[in-house]
Amino acid sequence: MPLSEFALIERFFARRARLSPAKAALGIGDDCALIAPDPGHMMAVSTDMLVEGRHFLPNADPSALGHKTLAVNLSDLAAMGAEPRSFTLALALETPREDWLEAFAEGMFALADRFACELIGGDTTRGPLNLCVTVFGDVPEHAALRRDGAQAGDDVWVSGTLGDARAGLGILRGEWPDDLFDASEAAALRHALERPEPRIALGLALRGLAHSALDVSDGMAGDLLHILERSRMRASIDVDAVPRSDALRKLPLDAQRRCALAGGDDYELLFTAPAHAREAIADAGGRANVAVTRIGTISALRHATDEPAIEWHDGGHAPLSLTLHGFDHFDAT
Repeated sequence: MPLSEFALIERFFARRARLSPAKAALGIGDDCALIAPDPGHMMAVSTDMLVEGRHFLPNADPSALGHKTLAVNLSDLAAMGAEPRSFTLALALETPREDWLEAFAEGMFALADRFACELIGGDTTRGPLNLCVTVFGDVPEHAALRRDGAQAGDDVWVSGTLGDARAGLGILRGEWPDDLFDASEAAALRHALERPEPRIALGLALRGLAHSALDVSDGMAGDLLHILERSRMRASIDVDAVPRSDALRKLPLDAQRRCALAGGDDYELLFTAPAHAREAIADAGGRANVAVTRIGTISALRHATDEPAIEWHDGGHAPLSLTLHGFDHFDAT
């Protein structure tokens, strides 16, 4: 007998959610959940949608998909310096297969448990596979890391390495020679694509240090421009300083740069901080157990009529003419 909507929710989501310590005053089971920030805090809220064929391939592993569905939202909290509290899940399925749902729920709740993030509600319906999470977090008043705080003289930093997720997608699409990566390298690149790590600990450690921040979801070039536009600044970026894995360095240089600068799906933190905070930033990365790399500088617009822009150069400070765009969710290509 096919699963009903309420049987599906109870078996795979509500029952599991009740195993976690409650953070909401009222969670799953009523018309609305009831939540409130801790005293002296503000609530950070973010929503992300993943659509089959647009954000993941039709044959994606359901456990990895459960992980990623929540991870991309937790990454938004990390970028704001917010601590995870709870989330809701809206799920559309063509056919509710029990084995698929079991694996999806396991992948999602494994990550939720790591960050003590409680499922407090949601919705299910029949339709093309579509996954939508709204996540809630707490951040002290005036401590949120925003996009509009970059200042002239700031360093530009990024966590981890960039480009591996795009290279992993290239493996799935057959874009690279079959013998280019060994088995462990190919697995690592696919892992970067399918199971991104939200940098919650780093986001918390950057409170009071970083002037601005966001997570790299649509490609570093496009995402950095968001900071520059909101802050009315410009940036100079050393392309050779952008951190890349040894596996990614097996690609031709042009492909490396396209993956690392415009590939997307990295979910690393990109942030700016004053030069005097360099040692503190390195310490913050150490406490969060993630490498942080300084890749450029922020400067003021030369004229009031100038538009925010990125100037690219190589390690020898030779200017580079690069045409790079972030991922556009409405681009038909």
